[in-house]
Amino acid sequence: MILKKILGSIAALVIMVGGILMIQPKSMQGDTILAQVVSGLQEGPMQPEQPKTRGLLMFRGTPERNNYGSGNYERIPQQAWKYPSKAMCASSSALGVTKVWCGTGWTGQPVVWDNPNGVREIIFGAYDRNVHFVDAATGKDTRPVFKTGDIIKGSITMDPDGYPFIYFGSRDNNLRIVSLQQEGKTQLLWKLNANSRKGIWNDDWDGNPIIKDDILYEGGENGWFYAVKLNRAYDTNGVATIKPEIVFSEALFNDDLIKKTDKNLSIESSPLMIGDRVYVANSGGRIVGFDISKVEEGIAPIVFDYWAGDDIDATLTTDGQGNLYAVAEAERLNKRSKEVGQIIKLNPNKIGDPREWGVAVPKDIETGIGGGLWSTPAHYKGYIYAVTNPGHLLIINTADGKVMKRMKIGVHEWSSPSIVNDTLVIGLCNKGALRGYSLKENPVEPKLLWEKKVGTAGGCVESTPALYEGTISVGSRDGFMYHFKPAEIKQEVVY
Repeated sequence: MILKKILGSIAALVIMVGGILMIQPKSMQGDTILAQVVSGLQEGPMQPEQPKTRGLLMFRGTPERNNYGSGNYERIPQQAWKYPSKAMCASSSALGVTKVWCGTGWTGQPVVWDNPNGVREIIFGAYDRNVHFVDAATGKDTRPVFKTGDIIKGSITMDPDGYPFIYFGSRDNNLRIVSLQQEGKTQLLWKLNANSRKGIWNDDWDGNPIIKDDILYEGGENGWFYAVKLNRAYDTNGVATIKPEIVFSEALFNDDLIKKTDKNLSIESSPLMIGDRVYVANSGGRIVGFDISKVEEGIAPIVFDYWAGDDIDATLTTDGQGNLYAVAEAERLNKRSKEVGQIIKLNPNKIGDPREWGVAVPKDIETGIGGGLWSTPAHYKGYIYAVTNPGHLLIINTADGKVMKRMKIGVHEWSSPSIVNDTLVIGLCNKGALRGYSLKENPVEPKLLWEKKVGTAGGCVESTPALYEGTISVGSRDGFMYHFKPAEIKQEVVY
């Protein structure tokens, strides 16, 4: 149902404290915060605008999720540092189960950006409940950690328009905006609690927010999709200000979907933007496209609605031609999921059934590992590269859905593949390693270039690595973040 009414807003009391502008916002859930307001793209015709902030700023780089990184990755990487000195671990409870989590997980891709002080800063959330800020050159903290109340699984978004803000969620039920304007410090500016709306299933924030034209788009595990007008600006003193206001929200669950599936209808997938549409999927397999051309007026009608049958946690992707690619888990194994497959190409502009093709990813008979995908695929020269939970790399022709190559690479593989300058880089859980393949000679016959162990034995690379200007930053379930640089080329001296 189209929700035309503005469902919420953020009231703010502006006061002066010691000559400093202060804002006291009141979020929908009633939380009050006193805060000083401080301050390799995929080919195709639909290229995103160049961001004003320099770096790899969100999961897959852009709202279109098609920037996998930059640099050359033909040479085996060498470890530059390991962070921190003690493993990042904490206990966490969900749905009645408590356990200890270590390192970083899914999706967990770090932000890499060049801050105004000339420091290349790596920013990531971890299972120790903290957001960390690390100097890429030294592996040392650039500022104290930002503490949350529970573990952080998803990827952080750095403001793409030059404002010194980061946006991220935590399992403590809060979506946050934090300022980095003051050197060596952080400051909470705003938060949205998932329990501010009557939701379903859970209350985490695992998705990675996107920001476009001063609007933040995000879905929560409460099953709701939000559009937040940020109202970012600079005051006369050059101080960055922000005054968030929820202008639109809509539940992706309804009675019909509950009857078809169950109540596991959270949103863990990150939103995808194509033109004036934002697409998002939920754990019931529902894929929805919103027309956001009038979202500031509280109007964002559903213009695309497709049911894939099973849980979709991986992020939707596009090929630059307006087509959607969705990958689903294989948990319910209902009639619908068997009909459409676990890797699906959709044409949202097509009259009638938008499904162009589907590929099944069943349980691995030999290992017994369940089928489906948690990893977000990559696109390259008319092919899609999909890493499956049973541990296969599938290379599929996007024109007809034909599987051109099936390679066994591990078990329980959730890290999303990246392709930069003809090199495919994949994180491996089973081996606790990174692997690089050349696609230069033949995109359907990957040539192994290197394999690099990450961390200690038993360490699983579940997070998506950040590839930036030849370096790789990636967390491991062994409790640490690792930073790699290209191996030095040895110069042969001739006498």
